[in-house]
Amino acid sequence: MAIVVIQEFSGATLEQYDDVTQRLKLGGNSPAGCLFHVGGMAEGTLRVAEVWESEGALHTFLGTLGPITQSMGMAPPKVTVFPVHNILTPESYKIAF
Repeated sequence: MAIVVIQEFSGATLEQYDDVTQRLKLGGNSPAGCLFHVGGMAEGTLRVAEVWESEGALHTFLGTLGPITQSMGMAPPKVTVFPVHNILTPESYKIAF
């Protein structure tokens, strides 16, 4: 089942976000199992919203992400997870889940 994951990194910066994405060495693509990713700042908090194919795919990725953010001194994020009910996209862009 596809899930939505919202992570809120209090005290993190866009520079740290950019550094994490560089360290992941994904070549500008999302990791396996991640259908959609967006990150940015809101109210002084780094926020990342993603759609994952499954919780298993997310947990596999967190095994890579966690050590990177920890090594950078980033606090663990507040995480909200909920099941996807529907995804709407422009007509020419399809996400299968």
